Amino acid sequence: MSFAAYKMMHCPTGIDNCASGFLTHSRADYVPRVPPLPADDLDPDSDWPNPATRRDLGPIPNLILTSANVLEVYAVRVHEESAKGPPAAAESSRGGVFDGVTGASLELVCHYRLHGNVEAMAVLSIGAGDGSRRRDSIILTFKDAKISVLEYDDSIHGLRTSSLHCFEGPEWLHLKRGREQFASGPLVKVDPQGRCGGVLVYDLQMIILKATQAGSGLVGDDDTLGSGGAVAARIESSYMINLRDLDMRHVKDFTFVHGYIEPVMVILHECELTWAGRLSWKHHTCMISALSISTTLKQHPLIWSAVNLPHDAYKLLAVPSPIGGVLVIGANTIHYHSQSASCALALNSYAVSLDSSQEMPRSTFNVELDAANATWLSNDVALLSTKTGELLLLVLVYDGRVVQRLDLSKSKASVLSSGITTIGNSLFFLASRLGDSMLVQFSCGSGVSMSSSNNLKEEVGDIEVDAPSSKRLRRSPSDALQDLVSGEELSLYGSAPNRTESAQKTFSFAVRDSLINIGPLKDFSYGLRINADANATGIAKQSNYELVCCSGHGKNGSICVLRQSIRPEVITEVELPGCKGIWTVYHKSSRSHSADSSKMANDDDEYHAYLIISLEARTMVLETADLLSEVTESVEYYIRGKTLAAGNLFGRRRVIQVFEHGARILDGSFMTRENFFGSSNSESNSGSENVMAVSVSIADPYALIRMSDGSIRLLIGDPSTCTISVTTPASLESSKGSVSSCTLYHDKGPEPWLRKTSTDAWLSTGVGEAIDGADGAAQDHGDIYCVMCYENGSLEIFDVPNFSCVFSVENFMSGKSHLIDALMKEVPKDFEKVDRGSNGISGQGRMENVPDMKVVELAMHRWSGQHSRPFLFGILSDGTILCYHAYLYESLDGNSKLEDSVSAGGPAGLNSTNVSRLRNLRFVRVPMDAYAREETSNVSPCQQITVFKNIGGYQGFFLSGSRPAWVMMLRERLRVHPQLCDGSIVAFTVLHNVNCNHGLIYVTSQGVLKICQLPSGSNYDCYWPVQKIPLKATPHQVTYFAEKNLYPLIVSVPVPKPLNQVVSLVEQDSNHQSESQNLNPDEQNRFYSVDEFEVRIMEPDKSGGPWQTKATIPMQTSENALTVRMVTLLNTSSKENETLLAVGTAYVQGEDVAARGRILLFSLGKNTDNSQTLVSEVYSKELKGAISALASLQGHLLIASGPKIILHKWTGTELNGIAFFDAPPLHVVSLNIVKNFILIGDIHKSIYFLSWKEQGAQLSLLAKDFGNLDCFATEFLIDGSTLSLMVSDDQKNIQIFYYAPKMSESWKGQKLLSRAEFHVGAHVTKFLRLQMLSTSDRSGSGSDKTNRFALLFGTLDGSIGCIAPLDELTFRRLQSLQRKLVDAVPHLAGLNPRAFRQFRSNGKAHRPGPDSIVDCELLCHYEMLPLEEQLEIAHQVGTTRSQILSNLSDLALGTSFL
Repeated sequence: MSFAAYKMMHCPTGIDNCASGFLTHSRADYVPRVPPLPADDLDPDSDWPNPATRRDLGPIPNLILTSANVLEVYAVRVHEESAKGPPAAAESSRGGVFDGVTGASLELVCHYRLHGNVEAMAVLSIGAGDGSRRRDSIILTFKDAKISVLEYDDSIHGLRTSSLHCFEGPEWLHLKRGREQFASGPLVKVDPQGRCGGVLVYDLQMIILKATQAGSGLVGDDDTLGSGGAVAARIESSYMINLRDLDMRHVKDFTFVHGYIEPVMVILHECELTWAGRLSWKHHTCMISALSISTTLKQHPLIWSAVNLPHDAYKLLAVPSPIGGVLVIGANTIHYHSQSASCALALNSYAVSLDSSQEMPRSTFNVELDAANATWLSNDVALLSTKTGELLLLVLVYDGRVVQRLDLSKSKASVLSSGITTIGNSLFFLASRLGDSMLVQFSCGSGVSMSSSNNLKEEVGDIEVDAPSSKRLRRSPSDALQDLVSGEELSLYGSAPNRTESAQKTFSFAVRDSLINIGPLKDFSYGLRINADANATGIAKQSNYELVCCSGHGKNGSICVLRQSIRPEVITEVELPGCKGIWTVYHKSSRSHSADSSKMANDDDEYHAYLIISLEARTMVLETADLLSEVTESVEYYIRGKTLAAGNLFGRRRVIQVFEHGARILDGSFMTRENFFGSSNSESNSGSENVMAVSVSIADPYALIRMSDGSIRLLIGDPSTCTISVTTPASLESSKGSVSSCTLYHDKGPEPWLRKTSTDAWLSTGVGEAIDGADGAAQDHGDIYCVMCYENGSLEIFDVPNFSCVFSVENFMSGKSHLIDALMKEVPKDFEKVDRGSNGISGQGRMENVPDMKVVELAMHRWSGQHSRPFLFGILSDGTILCYHAYLYESLDGNSKLEDSVSAGGPAGLNSTNVSRLRNLRFVRVPMDAYAREETSNVSPCQQITVFKNIGGYQGFFLSGSRPAWVMMLRERLRVHPQLCDGSIVAFTVLHNVNCNHGLIYVTSQGVLKICQLPSGSNYDCYWPVQKIPLKATPHQVTYFAEKNLYPLIVSVPVPKPLNQVVSLVEQDSNHQSESQNLNPDEQNRFYSVDEFEVRIMEPDKSGGPWQTKATIPMQTSENALTVRMVTLLNTSSKENETLLAVGTAYVQGEDVAARGRILLFSLGKNTDNSQTLVSEVYSKELKGAISALASLQGHLLIASGPKIILHKWTGTELNGIAFFDAPPLHVVSLNIVKNFILIGDIHKSIYFLSWKEQGAQLSLLAKDFGNLDCFATEFLIDGSTLSLMVSDDQKNIQIFYYAPKMSESWKGQKLLSRAEFHVGAHVTKFLRLQMLSTSDRSGSGSDKTNRFALLFGTLDGSIGCIAPLDELTFRRLQSLQRKLVDAVPHLAGLNPRAFRQFRSNGKAHRPGPDSIVDCELLCHYEMLPLEEQLEIAHQVGTTRSQILSNLSDLALGTSFL
């Protein structure tokens, strides 16, 4: 393996930073809720005695999250209670109703993977009142001193960089003052009124970013127009303050305070450092200094300061106006300081006042606040989230602007948080790296006024999200009651004694939404799924496996079961060769005309009536009642040829069936009408026989049919008579070329979305009723549009049935990043563009012979949801999938250009001027990540996209073909989950009947029809489908026992113990008992939490429910289990192999006791009936040193105990040492074995490469890495016959070494040589070696090495990636492409991918290794470029586009594990 590719397969999910700000809209866009009319009080549904008790929610900002290198912006959608009964979205609501809100959910606005890990984030806001039109910007900082300011740009529906500030490189070297290592990355804070921001870099340099003032000359008029009138906050200039000149040495935190005319920065710093041994003499070492920042004069005078703060103060929290001032949070105390007043609160008995004479006020309970996060719920109540996951409320009791005292009260227990932010005035978000993050609604009442809403309970409950995902996804409105019983939404009456009346605040909380997190992945193992198929081969075999991960910490600890591909649960299957398509249709015999309106509510629950199966030359019809029974002969369907499509018309009263020469309308099983397609009116009748229908799209009451000669027929249904008529749209007669694909789009819903995009939207609201008015129903069913693509690649949208063009795009198939109506561009430019484009394509013809690409399939759909927007999908003939998301952008200067172009006889011709064009409609391209490309086949294309509205509670579409995949629409984002288990799939449809509730049917290319349901236990709203099994404890290591399908794992639970017990545990070995007598009685009763370890043996549940614990193996007191492995040992007495469970432990007893550990061997029993005998101990022995790693080596057991590595043989009753190795490893973190080679990773001394020789019974060192490296994980990488050694370290790098004794620089083979190095940007904790799938059967270019392995790895951020070997030719090609893409692709936030992937040595001397790993995170941008640029870049690299795409696709296929 000389060359490799790095590929991220699952993005990080642990959230590091969260913030809220008005990015996509301004405060002024908010429309206040109109109070209901008095007449509404008589409404029986209303349980609110008085509408005035509702609190207005106010403007709700966006939520911005970063996790490692991923940046996401969400919109918070609040579902308000409507007076007209339950809203449609009530199913998603959790936690009942209060404040008139039934629920809230997060919806993705944009998602970016950056080339750098975000260190800190702040939101620069303008700080004006609620009427402000200005928007906020995001400031991101990156290591070592990079600052990027981003703003949201409506015209591209995404983020744009507004300024970059970099303080690295030679000209800024003096800022480091000779240091190379810094405690933390840049820290950024912002003035609450948005006048400036501050960034602390290199520990002591403060950079002041001056914001542009509104009305200053920098934001010009053209700018305001260009971004739709919304101007975001921007940075004008920056300058630097050296804090060393102000006599500050050790800065811990800083913030900007409220209520001053100029920005005032308060800095918390430590005058002299102290340490644990000197605390009794030197304990109040911190102070705060307030500087007034004058950005114009660049001066910063000190205006006030406070000294003698405790040494453990670490965080500042600015108190909002009208109070002002700052809170200093320490581990044991909270202090409040302002210019005029100060007060403090002691949190526990460790808090000491400066001089013991004066007593600090104490809180009513003990708590430690180190590593806490805080946010403000109102101007005098702060919410603190502690390191144990408790939520505390801190109330400032104040009079005027003087704070008299601080009150702390307990609230709920919740997730262990990494950040917390308030969103608007009634929501907050708890971000977490260790558990699922949560969106919580809070409501504050004073005294008892809140009790009018009847769902507050007085017991204390936890805010948890551990409801199994299946239950959560299928929430019906009645579930809200069960939630209340289970105590998910409870109020806390903080009624501490002697409170003043003003401080009596009551808060109630309700969890409204949660984002799933699978990090931190400490260890994982690879096991078989329950429903694995033993006969599968090739790529289908991959979906037999799953990844069982240890993730989370403490009470958020859980097992995550990850599967990259979906494997549906089969209910039944039948052989059905030669199938071309399947459809299910509804029919109710009793459905009458008047029932139309009443049935709208239960549409979802109606069962399907018939299943129509199209074979090569005939059609089968099955009834989908209790049993599937064939009724082909007894119904009047067309059965003498294949069917092209079937569906329902006229509100499900009729079925339409379209075949090659005509269409039938059926009422149940009886035909009511049959129409045949003639030739189109303009041609003579002679050639009409061979023109057949090719593809069909049905949208009630129309059906659009594309004929084999590229012309179009439209079937128009008449709802009053339930008949159809065939027409050819007149406007298409003057055909612009033959149509390559087309589809109908039904813009449903109470307010059709596309209407909003036309410029005279207020006029067009009445149009829909005139069209649908024929059936007498006054309901507005929405509008219908026809999306059409021509052979030349341009796309047009028409309204139906008039067929006037409302939107057109030139060259749709090139895959541009944004689609804009062709009339919206300025005309002169437009004509130039067209000319250039045509020359360009002919020029590219010389570069690469592009086969005639065309769009073979189109689909456009808008899924249900209050704020959902339509998606547009196109499939090209080479297998590329283009996916676009519509958005609305009102450009202010568009109108004039439209009139100009028409008067100039513009490209669209004059006949379209009377139509209101959808001129504000735009589309943004969305990446379809996990999808590996379809191989192109020359057979007649079958329909690939099948939209579904409800399969197991999910909506989205299914992509059939040779690489089938599920694409689910969740939170307005597409989640792509491949389905590998059946190979190629030719047809798919939904089925909802008695035995198959919201299920599906699909037909494989082998001719098997399967009726299935979606597996219920998994949550699909993640990069991979995931099932979380809560453990309420910290998992450490897991291993897999294949024979019995069991997973033994190490778990630790914190147990509080009295301090004297803990001390005596430590001292029982050393013989001085004196110290425990010195504990005063107060300290003896204090509790101290100690981790207690056990090994649990878990078994997966057959039905996908929670796992069962089959047995537990407890450890002794103060004994930590460090490693658990299944080992195969050769029993020397009976000469048989035995598979045993080996556990290595260590006693943790303080630094005075010599380290000891135990090795334990267990056999996992033969009989599974009696759980007591499932596990029996066969051996245990105490050894010197901690036993940190175990492995079986050719039937022997290799044990790393402390600094020694000993090889044992197993006699059946005991272990006997036969060989040892005494290198100076300090503590082995990982052992890997291949054949007789051993790889050891040490906690500080890098890696050792050993071999074991049987005949001399000796372990000998072959080579080692002479550098220092703090290893995290190691593994062998096998590529054909070459063996390489992989190691990951504490600086988030990976390195690949190789052993080459013949090379002179290896010092006669003593030294391992570097083969590659790479910066992953996350701590890799585990590598797993998996055999790559051969791709050679598919294309001659694929490599035919069968013995080729990739390494799958998991990280502490919750991301999963892989390192896969490449052959040299592919590597050279992709590497030169990668170098091109560094410049060809605009990178968000101005980050350089090459700099991000440089090896980080943190100041230590490091000789750079070869650059032989390509970064697929950068290469994946290639497919998102427009076609012309793809061809151009491929030409510059000296290869072809198809070659590059086939290399990337082979890599994706070869690594599609799980």
